Amino acid sequence: MTSPVEEDEVLERIRGMVGNGIEAFGLRDDAAVLDLPSGGPLVASVDSVVEGLHFELALCSPADVGWKALMGALSDLAAMGATPFAALVALCVPDGSGEGELALEVMAGVAEASVAAGCPVVGGDVSGSAVLMVAVTVLGTVDPSAGPAVSRTGARPDDQVLLTGPCGGSAAGLRALRSGTGSGQAYRRPLARLREGRIARLSGAHAMIDISDGLALDLHRLADASRVGFRLDEVPAAEGATLDEALGGGEDYELLIALSGSSATTLIDHFEREGLRVPACIGTVVSDPELRLLGDGPLERLGWQHRLG
Repeated sequence: MTSPVEEDEVLERIRGMVGNGIEAFGLRDDAAVLDLPSGGPLVASVDSVVEGLHFELALCSPADVGWKALMGALSDLAAMGATPFAALVALCVPDGSGEGELALEVMAGVAEASVAAGCPVVGGDVSGSAVLMVAVTVLGTVDPSAGPAVSRTGARPDDQVLLTGPCGGSAAGLRALRSGTGSGQAYRRPLARLREGRIARLSGAHAMIDISDGLALDLHRLADASRVGFRLDEVPAAEGATLDEALGGGEDYELLIALSGSSATTLIDHFEREGLRVPACIGTVVSDPELRLLGDGPLERLGWQHRLG
């Protein structure tokens, strides 16, 4: 059995994993003091992953959980075209689970994702709980001289709808893990499309949203916010994914982008120059907010929604 580890010892070891040079006092106070690298707005978001709801420890490692928690939160910055600046992590570990070691394993995954995304961890909290939970607050910046942050409210009639990659990979990966037929990489180690989001903003994107809860549901949400409709021509499905998984599986973290045809050409050219996967044009925006079609039929709001209460 693992020996208990005191909180201060765990925190000291975590500082060694995620220590950085941008927080003024070395991660030793209850709040971070940050100097913004530009005079632009600070973009902030918070997200959480909970054992039994967002992940199963029988199917993934604690490090996978940490990676997924940070990348999922960073995807919200990607959807606004923001550049990550810093993150804060609140970690709750079950009592009697070898809390110290479990915390360190989760934070090792957070540290890996932090390096991969270029987003230093500047603070957080460790606590006991009934189940493992990781809550992540991310902060990002937008250079105002290159255009404002992109919201989901600006889609316009005749905009093209672009998708940065196929969907359903995470759901298909989870299915493969449960059946013992695959590694489930897309489920265990998703990637926030940060570069893609910044390029979309610089290319004049009118609206953008990440596919965290399902392509169909998140496209409806973008249309709701922009008070428009859409005609969806195709649904690019990841290898091994079914159409239902592509439409409603969620946790793919690709980006849906609405922008004019000329801006779409600019965006595609920029993606090619950067060596990124070229987005697929999957449909168009229409003025009638009641018109929400996939092919010739209505597109249902397929996706993940928490049932609260």
